[in-house]
Amino acid sequence: MTNHWSRERAEPVAVGPPRRRMTRADRIREARGRRKRRVAGGFAVAMLIVVVVVAVFLGSKLWHSLFGSNDYSGDGVNDVVIQVHDGDSTTAIGKTLQDHKVVATASAFVDAAEGNAAISEIQPGFYKVRTEIPAANAVARLADPQNRVGKLTIPEGRQLDDVRDVKTNAVTDGILSLISKATCVDLDGERNCVSADALKEVASTATPEALKVPQWASQPVLAMGDDHRRLEGLIAAGTWNIDPSAQAQDILSTLISASATQYAQGGLLDTAAAMNMSPYEILTVGSLVQRESTPEDFAKVARVIYNRLAENRTLEFDSTVNYPLDRIEVATTDADRAQNNPWNTYVRPGLPATPICSPSQPALAAAEQPAPGDWLYFVTVDMQGTTLFTRDYEQHLANIEVARRNGVLDSAR
Repeated sequence: MTNHWSRERAEPVAVGPPRRRMTRADRIREARGRRKRRVAGGFAVAMLIVVVVVAVFLGSKLWHSLFGSNDYSGDGVNDVVIQVHDGDSTTAIGKTLQDHKVVATASAFVDAAEGNAAISEIQPGFYKVRTEIPAANAVARLADPQNRVGKLTIPEGRQLDDVRDVKTNAVTDGILSLISKATCVDLDGERNCVSADALKEVASTATPEALKVPQWASQPVLAMGDDHRRLEGLIAAGTWNIDPSAQAQDILSTLISASATQYAQGGLLDTAAAMNMSPYEILTVGSLVQRESTPEDFAKVARVIYNRLAENRTLEFDSTVNYPLDRIEVATTDADRAQNNPWNTYVRPGLPATPICSPSQPALAAAEQPAPGDWLYFVTVDMQGTTLFTRDYEQHLANIEVARRNGVLDSAR
């Protein structure tokens, strides 16, 4: 039987041009093409990887250059002194630390200081820290009072030079010595100070303008020539912050300028105008009041000064005799009182050439508002500081005798 199915089955029909048989040369060329395409693709991938790596690197560099790394590690590199200004926020302190390369970023310091009451209560001033330390370390250093430097306290009644007590030989630091000690700071194991001699040299030679001497004091300062005592009284009593790394002239000019502001805010200039006196004269009267009496008698002593000046009497204050001799003594000798110098009010009419110390605010207030009275004389008559005032000279002599009997006027020489 004939198989009609096999005879009638359709055969597949070729589509497109007939296929050409590949030669060996064709196969070689095709293989080469495949290899070139693989190499090109691999190269493109490699280039993409390089581009990504470079972009990441450059982005990282840009980020660090703009914002710095988040924090340092280790014990730091060098000691450095930074300043905290009045009113500085924690962020402002952090910025100062970042600028001095103490911390890597201000934000790291802010984060480390969060919740630390000592930082929120930090006082304006200068502090010793180290460069490149962790932010937490910077917080701890600023919170430690031992790291505060440049704090200067000038007690009321101090003069520029050291003074010696005649009876005890005890030496009291003058303002120049106090400034010098306040500048001392140990940096990387080396102690650095601005010496009292360097300060005295600048006080003698720098111009009043360079020292920021207020206009109301410039003429008396110039009149004293190159005597360093020309700056007496122009650095006010009180507590100050001074930069330990500053030069002697900058330190003095900063203190004098700030003191002039303090005096002006206390009303010195306005009161002087009302009293028809110069601010310098009132400052000088205040210094005499400070040295000659105790606070309860300040206003009375101020009145004695004005009464004697009004009657063209010499003041005859032993404090003005002792001042240029750099000593403390209640009694003075005839030879001392005979010395002719710009301060001795036994031989010099009127006020001394300069203040004889830095007076307190109460002493200045007494100079500005003296007590009413007609007294011309006063003397301290006992060791408790009791002072007797009178206008009558004979009564004054009697009061002096009381003081002698009580041992107040005994000389140690």
